[in-house]
Amino acid sequence: QVQLVESGGGLVQAETSLRLSCAASVRTFSGYVVGWFRQAPGKEREFVAAITSYGAAIYADSVKGRFAISRDNAKKSVYLQTNSLKPGDTAIYYCAAGIDSGGNYDTRAQYNYWGQGTQVTVSS
Repeated sequence: QVQLVESGGGLVQAETSLRLSCAASVRTFSGYVVGWFRQAPGKEREFVAAITSYGAAIYADSVKGRFAISRDNAKKSVYLQTNSLKPGDTAIYYCAAGIDSGGNYDTRAQYNYWGQGTQVTVSS
């Protein structure tokens, strides 16, 4: 069983930054792919970014060049640096983890464990 706890959300102005953190409670963290998804009111949950067990990063087109994902296996944590935030980035951001299957990192099916989410609100 993997427990995930997100932190770092908040209310910010457009064109500023936030660093989201995801801390995992698991015996061995390195074999997991970790993703970030977000869900805005009235919309489907969508993929944002993922980092594979070997450290490769994958991004949704909407955040490419603005967001950066990283991981620290020693701390069993993954980080999402969000820059140049826009009002359209407003959503609940969820951290998710799953045993790395080698693909489909942008789909919810890859992930077995989910955090409770952290709210990000960007004002114009």
